Amino acid sequence: MMGLPGITGCGSPSSNAPETASQPEAGSEISSELKFISSLNTEYAENFRVDYYEDANGLQYVLLQTVPDETMLLVVPEGGSIPNDLDASIIVLQRPIKNIYLVASAAMDMFVELGELDSIRFSGQKQENWYIPEAAEAMENGSLLYAGKYSKPDYEMIVSNGCSLAIENTMIFHSPDVMEQLKKFGVPVIVDYSSSENHPLGRVEWIRFYGALLGQDEKAETVFCQQSDLVKSIEADEKSDLTVAYFYITSNNLAQVRKTTDYIPKMIEIAGGKYIFDELDDGTNKSTVNMQLEEFYDKAKDADLIIYNSSIDGGVKTVEELTGKWELLADFKAVKNGNVWCTTNDMYQQSLAIGYMIEDIHGILGGSEEGLHYIYRLE
Repeated sequence: MMGLPGITGCGSPSSNAPETASQPEAGSEISSELKFISSLNTEYAENFRVDYYEDANGLQYVLLQTVPDETMLLVVPEGGSIPNDLDASIIVLQRPIKNIYLVASAAMDMFVELGELDSIRFSGQKQENWYIPEAAEAMENGSLLYAGKYSKPDYEMIVSNGCSLAIENTMIFHSPDVMEQLKKFGVPVIVDYSSSENHPLGRVEWIRFYGALLGQDEKAETVFCQQSDLVKSIEADEKSDLTVAYFYITSNNLAQVRKTTDYIPKMIEIAGGKYIFDELDDGTNKSTVNMQLEEFYDKAKDADLIIYNSSIDGGVKTVEELTGKWELLADFKAVKNGNVWCTTNDMYQQSLAIGYMIEDIHGILGGSEEGLHYIYRLE
């Protein structure tokens, strides 16, 4: 936030993320030409940090760090000079930042909300795969171009059109050669780790990262506080303790469920429910676990509610369509009691709607279907 960039207005700040020794420490002196001013106090996010500096003329510089991979990016203000003695590992971008290649689709609604859609020139999603109207419209009118998915970008398009920054999601680690090739062509790469945040509001708080990147700190703070306040109001409400199974049936007949430590079970908990799997973790860094249907049946058949995840197969409209995927679902307690729900297709592209999603779950746990945003009942 301009003026007081290290202060949050939404609640008590958490401690800063761990510092690393292999690169210049965030919050330390990174140049003799810059003075450290303050750090952004994050409340929930653990995978990024933001530090503010200023030069001798009082111009504000922003140092962004993605904690898991220790990447540092210095944002130089318009009219500012690039310091001469920066560590070579620090990526430098000068405002205005344009021609971004956005692969991390969960960040799109953050750019839209910040009024910075025009900062993005290249998309990792095709027009028909965007559920965010502004993004689909931008692709239709040609201001946003499809430049290939994360594993197969159109290097010629990206490089020849002066791409300033590639923002990837964690899928890029399945194609590390792509990251290296982009860097070889002079395109800086940062990874959005919002999907790795354990708390739902940690995902939302990444808007503060992008706000700092784009000079929209105050807008970012406002949006984050709105969602934070909504979630806190739900947390303060009465709990139902009804059990919830959240899943998807894969094409090879497995039940894909979320780890207990994932943000979806946390959303269920905040909403007043109880995730049906108490301690589910396969020891990997993935957020999901594929389970044999027999095991899923044994552990989830008595769940009070079931929510089908539509993000992969586009969802279902009726209980009959759902049980057609696996006939034993008809024996589930929730199916017999008519407590069967499905998420909307756009849920995962709406990172800033976490509070409304939790509100939806809170509503259906309480037996209400009024004003639902991202969940609907299967008849």
